[in-house]
Amino acid sequence: MSKIKKILLLSAIVLLSIVGFNDNSNSDKMIEYKYNTDLEIIKKGWKGNILIDDEFANNGTKDQKFTPFDILKWKMSKNPQALEKKDDNFALKVIENNDFLKSQEDMIVWLGHATFFIRIGGKTIITDPIFYDMPMVKRLAAMPCEVSDLNNIDFLLLSHGHRDHFDKKSITALHQNNPNIEALVPLKLADFFDKEKITNQQAGWYQKFKTGAGIEIYFMPAKHWNRRGAFDFNKTLWGSFIIKANGKTIYFAGDTAYGEHFSEINRFFGSIDYCLMPVGAYKPDYIMKESHISPNEALKAFSDLKGETFIPMHYATYDLADEPLGEPLRILQENNTKYNIKILDIGEQFKIN
Repeated sequence: MSKIKKILLLSAIVLLSIVGFNDNSNSDKMIEYKYNTDLEIIKKGWKGNILIDDEFANNGTKDQKFTPFDILKWKMSKNPQALEKKDDNFALKVIENNDFLKSQEDMIVWLGHATFFIRIGGKTIITDPIFYDMPMVKRLAAMPCEVSDLNNIDFLLLSHGHRDHFDKKSITALHQNNPNIEALVPLKLADFFDKEKITNQQAGWYQKFKTGAGIEIYFMPAKHWNRRGAFDFNKTLWGSFIIKANGKTIYFAGDTAYGEHFSEINRFFGSIDYCLMPVGAYKPDYIMKESHISPNEALKAFSDLKGETFIPMHYATYDLADEPLGEPLRILQENNTKYNIKILDIGEQFKIN
């Protein structure tokens, strides 16, 4: 086997831990429902997140549409956009500063990939922190500030356990700078935080975290799955977040495919002021469609949410899929007159009015 093919196969193993896989056997299944009994449920009649044979599931079914062999096929096949991708010299702009950490204004600051700094309602929040390279996947855009500058953070929001969202090195560094930080995480993802002595709450879908006065944070559905190792498929939950404070609503989508949950979230919370939406890692379609939304699907979801401002994320910080790095942004720019899209540079301060 050539060196290049060996590298591709190793890359496939890493990507399996990011996109996951499962079989769809029709064997007898054990069904149970889980939620955090200490947290409020906002959906009437909700029994909790379903587990099928101790695995969380979307829509009550093991609905994975691809196999490990599809992943290997992808990594061993030629990318039809390979030349276009090679010639694409797109790079994210980074505004180097830590001024946003010194301000008292409410704002949203993109730190790259799915990581945001948010200040609202007198609280500071970091979402899905990943500041460094991943195994075999380089970070392509610098942080706007030193990780050690990230101080006085109140909440860490974690959408799910994939390695490009749940980076233990980044979380450990964040905790060192913020010993009183509280992690708000999905069901059954608390073990790492307990071990590291990081205060945490875990929630199922449609549950409201205990955050004190001035801010409300809810854990809501996403269409995704989880895997980090060989034997932990869907052992932990995934989801999205709603943040409400000062009369404003922020939606952080995490990772998700397109689904009915966007319309449902609107029915719970009305129009969303700021939608932080993933737009990258969507090709090839036969692999990514059940994991991620494309830019056009993200805009459709934004319409379902009845969003006011669309802020893209999850593109060009890491190269995770077949599309050229700049393609998501070009698609959004083509639609900029139809939607209120705010494309942020890394480190740019977007004020919440």
